[in-house]
Amino acid sequence: MKVQKGTWVRIHRVILKPEERAENLPEDTAKVPLEAWTKGFLMEGSETGENAVIQTLTGRTVSGTLVQVNPTYDHGFGEEFIPEILYIGRDLKKLIGEGSHDEG
Repeated sequence: MKVQKGTWVRIHRVILKPEERAENLPEDTAKVPLEAWTKGFLMEGSETGENAVIQTLTGRTVSGTLVQVNPTYDHGFGEEFIPEILYIGRDLKKLIGEGSHDEG
C-alpha cells in the first residue's frame, strides 16, 4: 500500500554497523548495530519496507526504511495517535513569532 506524502511515519536506519562501533564498548553492545527510529512527515510517497525520506518536527531531513504509519507512543498513557497534537508546537511558535512583530 502506497503511503501518501505528508503522512506522519516512523523510519528505521542503521547508524553504525557492529564493525564500525568504538572499540571500548562492552562486548554485548559492540556486537549489535547502533540503530535509530525517527518520526516525521513523509516527503514523497513510499511503501512500508522501502526507503523513505522524512522531515522531523524540528525540520531535519532524514532517510531510512519506512516501518510504521501514524506511529503512536507506546509508553502507555492510554491514547491513540492524535494528529492535531503534532502541530501544537509549530503553530504556537508561529503565533509567538508573529505576535512579537506586532509590538512597537
